[in-house]
Amino acid sequence: MGKPTHCTLALALVLAFAPFAAADETIKLDAEALGKTTLCTDGKSHYVAVGPHPLYLNTLYYGDGTKFVVVPAEPNGQLSGKNFLDPRFFNKNSNANFRGVDCRVYSDVELDTEKNTCLVRCGERKIPLTVVAADKAAPMLKAATFLPNPQKFVPYALARDDRGTYYYVDRGSSAQTEKNFRLFVGQKGNLKQQKMTNVVSDSEGDIFSTPTGSLRMIIEKHTSTWIESEKKRDLKLVPVTPNLPMIYGELGVYAGQRLGTPCDDL
Repeated sequence: MGKPTHCTLALALVLAFAPFAAADETIKLDAEALGKTTLCTDGKSHYVAVGPHPLYLNTLYYGDGTKFVVVPAEPNGQLSGKNFLDPRFFNKNSNANFRGVDCRVYSDVELDTEKNTCLVRCGERKIPLTVVAADKAAPMLKAATFLPNPQKFVPYALARDDRGTYYYVDRGSSAQTEKNFRLFVGQKGNLKQQKMTNVVSDSEGDIFSTPTGSLRMIIEKHTSTWIESEKKRDLKLVPVTPNLPMIYGELGVYAGQRLGTPCDDL
């Protein structure tokens, strides 16, 4: 598996692996893949498995030694499979624009099989791990259950008004659920989900509405509008990618939720 690949050494690869799958779907790893998988632990029932991937070179799994979840790689193949998105941990020293990727919100696993060393970096913090001996790792991995990542929703759109109220939309994380949208409205740290459905979603934008139409939110390419009892309020669209740390750390929508990365616990 070689030495760790960081943002400055990332590979430009084409996306060919869907990082999310149905929540109840078990992932089957063949014997060859398991034989090439390295297991690391902090000695406290937290394990990181680094396995092969045909395009990213590596796939990460995280779990307790009996159950592991997939840790999704950067979706456009610009980073190594050892890098993973976790906006809760920010690294101001990383590249803010590596081939269009903000590496500051990516953490990684650094594995050196030649030196037999392993660590997880969460933002600026590094947590040393121990490589599990192959004769102990092999039966553990063979008996383990591998599952999709637990994240069911991912960010889609963000807007705010001149009163500091935020309007946040996320969508299902899998190909099967990507048409499932949720809308949250409120001040930072206290956004509440609205009982609204997405009635229009096309290349020009989205429209969310209550069944009676008394509340509507219109998101277009450059503008957004909130309509309440036919009174319109113009909203400012806020770009999602540069604001991922705020979305995951300040809005409150994902407070206490696990993202299925080593940084959940380490």
